[in-house]
Amino acid sequence: MSSPTDLKDFLKSRRSRLTPEDIGLPTDGGLRRVAGLRREEVAMAAAISVDYYTRMEQGRVSAVSAEILDALAGVLRLDEEETRHLHRIAGVTPRSGPRQLTDRDQKQTVRSTLRSMLDSLMGHPALVMGRAMTVLAWNRAAAALLGDFGNRAPADRNIAKMTFLDHSSRGLYADWDECARENAGYLRLEAGRYPGDPLLTSVIGELAVKSPEFRTMWADHRVRDKTSGTKNFHHPIVGDLRLSYEALRVVDNPRQALVVYSAEPGSTSADALRLLLDWTSDSPHNTVSS
Repeated sequence: MSSPTDLKDFLKSRRSRLTPEDIGLPTDGGLRRVAGLRREEVAMAAAISVDYYTRMEQGRVSAVSAEILDALAGVLRLDEEETRHLHRIAGVTPRSGPRQLTDRDQKQTVRSTLRSMLDSLMGHPALVMGRAMTVLAWNRAAAALLGDFGNRAPADRNIAKMTFLDHSSRGLYADWDECARENAGYLRLEAGRYPGDPLLTSVIGELAVKSPEFRTMWADHRVRDKTSGTKNFHHPIVGDLRLSYEALRVVDNPRQALVVYSAEPGSTSADALRLLLDWTSDSPHNTVSS
C-alpha cells in the first residue's frame, strides 16, 4: 500500500502546516503562492540539499537514511507516531521493526481468557479490536453503549465503518469529526505498518468509495495511534456521557487490543452509564474471524 506517492503526499501535507517562523526561519514578508514551508526551507532546516529533498518528494530517491528522516521529522514537527510512519513509507525499518501477517493474525482468534475478561467487566463497556478496526468480541456494556454488534453482518462489525457509514454514529459521538479523524489516522498508521494486509486494504477502499469525509481525512495524511483518551457520547437513552478509554495491546499479538471505557466515579456520566446498563436488556457477546 505504501508507494512513492504516499511519501510525496505525506511530506507535502506536513510542510503545508508550518510557517518559516515555526522553524526559526525569517519570513520574506511577501505573499506565498501556496500555504506552508517551501521545499528549500525544509531542506535548509534539515541540512540537506534542495535537490535531494526535491527528489525525495518526487519519489526519485531509492534509499533514504534514518538520520535524514529523523532530521526531517524534527523540522516538520512530527510526533512519535508520525515519525515512525515517515520511516515506514520511506522504506526504512522502524525502530520496533515491521511485523508480517501470521496465520493467527489472519484468523483473528480471540483467546478464551480475553473473552472471560470481557464478561468480568460488567460495569465497563469493553471490546476486543483486531485488524483494520474489526470488532472481534464485546461485552453487554459495549453493546449497550455502541450498539449490538451481533445485529450486524460480520464484515460490518468495524469501528471505522460504523463511524463513517452508519448515520447514527453522528448522533452518538458528540465530537464526531474528531472521532472520525482519529479513526482515519489510525487506519493510515496501520497501512504504514502492514502494507500487505488485504483486510486493511479492503476496509480503506470501501470507505474511500462510500464516504467523502473519509476521502478528505485520508488525504490529510494524519497518523494516530489508539492508546488512551476521552470520548463524549450523546446516547439516545441516557443522554450525555464523558468516558475515558484505554487500549491494552495483547503482548503476543499486537494487532489485537482490549479497549475498555470507564466513567469517573461519582460523576453524572457514571450515573448515566449505570442507568444505561440497568435499562438495556442483555446483549450476547460474540466473536468473528476473517
